[in-house]
Amino acid sequence: MKTSTLIAATAGTMALGLVAYAVYFDHKRHSDPNFRKALKREGKRHARAVKEESEAQSAMQIEVIKSALAEAKEDGFPTDVEEKEAYFLQHIAQGEALVDQGAPLVDCAIHFYKALKVYPQPKDLIHIYDSAVPKDVLEVLAEMVARDDSLKIGGSFTKGPAASAEAAAAEVAAAMAAGEEGEGAGASVE
Repeated sequence: MKTSTLIAATAGTMALGLVAYAVYFDHKRHSDPNFRKALKREGKRHARAVKEESEAQSAMQIEVIKSALAEAKEDGFPTDVEEKEAYFLQHIAQGEALVDQGAPLVDCAIHFYKALKVYPQPKDLIHIYDSAVPKDVLEVLAEMVARDDSLKIGGSFTKGPAASAEAAAAEVAAAMAAGEEGEGAGASVE
């Protein structure tokens, strides 16, 4: 027999033995009840960690929204009609530019919120936003509207932050849903 054939056969036998040992060890490990319990525990621990992280991110985003709203209210809103129009156009343009740049959602939504705050018919503007603004930005905007107890949507003023947040969010969601149904209506800002 040639030396190269002998070396190839030896290497093949060793590789086959190594693979057989790995398969045997893996089978033994998987059939061990302690291993299965540990695997299940690790899965539960991972799921809990993911849930806690998601809740923490949600709470952090709410805090960022609250601070952005407080800052916007502190800056104030114009009262003169011409100032409102310029303010509206400025913040719509800034919001659209930030969306195009891929800026953080709260940064984009706060500009649309400021424009909504000075618009004479906020419900109509929400319909326009529904067709022009990305859905993730709209979700943040809906949270902002829900947290503003002085913003008039539809014809009713919300009456308190705790009870009205859900009602305002429901009104905004209903307005957005109505906007999806009538997307071909051709709404425009005048």
